[in-house]
Amino acid sequence: MSFIIKDVDAFQVFDSRGIPTIEVVIGLSGGAEGRFIVPSGKSTGMYEALELRDGGKELGGKTVHKAISNILNEIAPAITGMDARGQAALDKVMIDLDGTPNKTRLGANAILGCSAAACWAAANQEGVPLYKHIRDLAVTRGGSGEIGMPEIMAQMFGGGAHAEDSVDVQCYSVRPIGFKSGEAAYIACLEVWLKEQEIYQELGRPLSFADEGGLWPTDFENNEEGLKLMVEAMKRAGFVPWENMGITLDIASSEFYDEETGTYKLRYDKKELTSDEMVDYLADWVEKYPIVSIEDGCAENDWEGQIALTKRLGDKIQLIGDDAFTTNLGRLKKGVELGALNAILIKMNQIGSMTETIDTILYAQEHGYNPVVSGRSGDCEDVTQIHLAVGTNSYQLKIGGVCRSERVVKWNEIIRIEHSEAWKNR
Repeated sequence: MSFIIKDVDAFQVFDSRGIPTIEVVIGLSGGAEGRFIVPSGKSTGMYEALELRDGGKELGGKTVHKAISNILNEIAPAITGMDARGQAALDKVMIDLDGTPNKTRLGANAILGCSAAACWAAANQEGVPLYKHIRDLAVTRGGSGEIGMPEIMAQMFGGGAHAEDSVDVQCYSVRPIGFKSGEAAYIACLEVWLKEQEIYQELGRPLSFADEGGLWPTDFENNEEGLKLMVEAMKRAGFVPWENMGITLDIASSEFYDEETGTYKLRYDKKELTSDEMVDYLADWVEKYPIVSIEDGCAENDWEGQIALTKRLGDKIQLIGDDAFTTNLGRLKKGVELGALNAILIKMNQIGSMTETIDTILYAQEHGYNPVVSGRSGDCEDVTQIHLAVGTNSYQLKIGGVCRSERVVKWNEIIRIEHSEAWKNR
C-alpha cells in the first residue's frame, strides 16, 4: 500500500455564492485520491492568511487562475513523491516554498487546497474515516487521541456583511443544550427554524435568506428584535430558554468599529459606543436573553475591549475570538497572555494548512479555550470541517443555517458518522 503522492490537479469551481474557488485532487501511487474544495469568507479579519485572487474584470476579479497556476507549476512538483501521511512535513514544504508570513505569494487557498486534499488521500488509502486520520495526526502533534461529536449551533438570522442593508449583528444562532446526539440537536434546531418562519409569515415578512442560510432580518426595529423573535420561536417549539436551548451571537464588531475614533457605530440602533459602552450593551443582552455565546463582541484590534468583555462575562458565557485570532497560533497566544476571551473560532482557510489548524486547536484546548470549528459564508459540498471537529474532539460546530445544500451536507455528515459502524465501535 503506497501513500506516495503521484499526481496533483487543481481547477476552478464555485462556492455557494457563485464565487470562484479551487478544487484540488491528489492521487497516490496506491490508487486512492483525495479531494478538497477551499471555502471562502466574506466577513474576513485583517489578520487572515491571503486568499489569492486574480483581479481584473472577469467575475469581478474573483477568479483564482493565479492560485491554480501556483499549485500546478510550483506546489505540485515540490510535493510529488512525498508521503501523504507526513502531513506536517508536506505542509512545511509548501509554507517554506511560499516564504511569506501570510502566504501572500502562493496564496493560502492554494496551500490549503493541497494540504487538505492530501489529508483526504491518506485517509482514503488507509481505508479509515477522515476524522480517525485527523485524530492520528493530532496525536503526533501532542493531542490526546480523543474523538467526540461537538455541540452545534445553527443560524436563524443572518445580518451584517451576510445580508446587505440589514442589522449590524452578523449572526443570530440557536444552540441546543444537553442533547445526546448531533442528529437530535440538529432536529431541535429545525424545530425552532420552522417556528421562526411561522412568526415571519404572521408578521407579513418575506422568507428571504442570507448568505449562510438564515432568514434575512427584514424590517427589524433594532438589533435586539432578533433576540426577541428567537425566544418566541424557542417557546413555540416547546423548548425552555436557558435550560435546553440557548442563543449564540456573532457580533462581527470589526465591521462597524471606527479605528480613528475607537467607537462602535451601530447603524441600526443609531448609537455610537465606546469600548466600555459596547461591553455594557452586550452585558445587558446577556442579562435579558438566554445568550450562551458571543463571538467578536469587540473588534479585532480592540484588545482593551476584549479584556474588559472577558472580565465582565467570561465566567458566565462563551466568548469566541474570530477576527481577533483568525486561527493563528500567534494571535491566540497573545489572547491567552492578555486574558482575552475563552474560545476560538477555527477556520482552516484563515491560516492555510491542516497542520497549523490542528496545532491551533490543540493549543486552545491545552489553555482552556473552546475550539469552535466553523464553516464560511462561501461554502460548498465539502465536509472536511465536520471531520476536523470530530477528529480533534473540538467543543463546538458553527456551520450556518439548517437549510441550503452546502450547510445540510455537513449536518448530514454528522448523521452519517453517528450511524456508521466505525463510530458505534469507537
